[in-house]
Amino acid sequence: MSEPYEELLEGETCLRPPPGPRHEEICRRLHERVSASMTGITVARLLPPRSSIQLSSSTKVCPDLALVTAATSKLWLAAEVVSSEDHHPDTIHKKTLYEAANLPRLWMVDPRYDNVEVYHGGPYGLALKQILAIREVLGEPLLPQFQYVIAELFKF
Repeated sequence: MSEPYEELLEGETCLRPPPGPRHEEICRRLHERVSASMTGITVARLLPPRSSIQLSSSTKVCPDLALVTAATSKLWLAAEVVSSEDHHPDTIHKKTLYEAANLPRLWMVDPRYDNVEVYHGGPYGLALKQILAIREVLGEPLLPQFQYVIAELFKF
């Protein structure tokens, strides 16, 4: 069973409930697949699930999946597995904070709808690039070995 955890969102402590079994299985699968695709990649590191990441002096988040740059340890890709009973912090609040921190990549993994929203950071903030479902494939050009068929990620 997972444990509750804390995040600091714009100076406000947010106690997050422990994720449920489906959430944890999706998180585990995603970590395994990203980790396997990191062979030979030296410019980024995959952190353990829900590692604490300082975005600013008043904001510390714990994404379900985090890739940081090897040189600076700056967050480069975050994935949030949305919990239906606690979705507002991920889908609204944290997305805004990631945007303010100029996050290059964000994946919003939503088990409620079995889809993944892919955002790319740009000069005007985070832009929704794709909403992937069923037979579509989640990939990342900067992780050339990474591919995940969406149906496999959500299969139970």
